[in-house]
Amino acid sequence: MNKKLVFGLLALYGGSAFAQPVPRPAVISPEVHPDNSVTFRYYAPTAKEVKLSGQFEKGALTLQKDDQGIWSIKTNPIKPDMYPYSFSVDGVTVADPNNSALFPNEGFQSSLVEITGNTPLVHTLQNVPHGTVSYRYYQSAELGTRPVVIYTPPGYETNPNAKYPVLYLLHGTTDTEETWTKVGRANIILDNLIAQGKAKPMIIVMPYGRAYPVISKSSGSLRNWDNLQEFEKDFYGNLMPWVEKNYRTINNKDNRAMAGFSGGGGTTMYLGFNHSEKFAYICGFAPGLLNSEFERNHALAFKNPTQTAKNLKLLWIGVGTEDPLYKVDNEFMGLLDQKGIKYEKYFTDGGHTWMNVKNYFSIIAPKLFK
Repeated sequence: MNKKLVFGLLALYGGSAFAQPVPRPAVISPEVHPDNSVTFRYYAPTAKEVKLSGQFEKGALTLQKDDQGIWSIKTNPIKPDMYPYSFSVDGVTVADPNNSALFPNEGFQSSLVEITGNTPLVHTLQNVPHGTVSYRYYQSAELGTRPVVIYTPPGYETNPNAKYPVLYLLHGTTDTEETWTKVGRANIILDNLIAQGKAKPMIIVMPYGRAYPVISKSSGSLRNWDNLQEFEKDFYGNLMPWVEKNYRTINNKDNRAMAGFSGGGGTTMYLGFNHSEKFAYICGFAPGLLNSEFERNHALAFKNPTQTAKNLKLLWIGVGTEDPLYKVDNEFMGLLDQKGIKYEKYFTDGGHTWMNVKNYFSIIAPKLFK
C-alpha cells in the first residue's frame, strides 16, 4: 500500500484503521416504580426539546437531558390502568422506540404503559384459563382481502361439540382490528370474567371498520354515511356469513351482540340497532353520533319502535362526562325516551379514552346472553 495513503489514514482515524462508532447508551422506557410513578426516557443527543404527552396527565411534561443525550422525566404516582403516551421531539410526535407495546392506530403514533398496582385490575393478565386470539382474513368482492381478529374462549378447541354466542366489537375511527385486544384488552377482560363466573364464554369478532379501498382512510368518522353503506354490505354479505361458516356460533338474535366505541359505536347503532331482528344486544361506548342524523341513520329502528324495543334484550350506552360526545349522546337518549325504547345508561368521569372503554366492556360483558 502507498505509504502516504497509510499515514493519511492513520492521521484521519487517530491511529486506527477503522473509526469506532460511539456506543448508544442503554435506554429503559417506561420504567414503572413500586409507588406507581413512572420514568420515561428518550435518546436524542441533538434534540433541543423533548416533551411527554400521556392520558395520565392533562398537559405535556418537559423532559431533561443528561450528558449521554438521554432525556428523562419521573412522574408522580399514577392511578393504576393502561395509558397511551407519546413523545414530542422538536415538535414531531413519535412513539417510544424502547417500548414494544404500541397503540394500533392509523391517525397517530402512541405507545402504552401499564401500571398494575397492588391489586389486579379487570384487564390485568392473571393466572386463569385463556382464550385464543387469532388473526384471520376473509374475502370481499368489493373490498378484497379483509383482516379480522377472532377471540375464542377457553375450552373452544377442546370441546368441539359446543356452540357459542358471538359478540361483534367495532373499533374507533382511526383504530384498527388490533386495537380491541392490544388497547381494549377485550380478550384478557373476558378471560378474567369467565374465570370468575361473571360472564358467559363467547366468541368475539373484531373486524377492520373502514371500507377501504372503496372508502379512503381520510374520509372522516367511520359513521360517515358512505362508509356505513359499504361496511354494511361487507358485514352482512361477507363477514357474518364467513364467521358463522367457520366458527361454532349460535345463529339467532338472542345469541348475537354488537358493541363499538366512538365511530365504531355510531356504526354499531346503525348496523345493530337498525337490525334488532338479528341482534338482541346493542352497546354503544361513547357512540359517535350527530343529532342531524338521528332519524336518518336509525330509520329502520324508529319505523316500528315498539317492535324494536320488543326485540332488544339490552340497549346500553356509556359515556364520560368530559367526553365531547357526552351532550349529543344524551340528546340521543332523550330521543329514545320519546320513542319509548328502553335502554341502560352509564356515565363515568373522564373523556374519550380507552381507559373508559375497558371499564364499559367489563360492565356489559356480564350482561350479555343471559
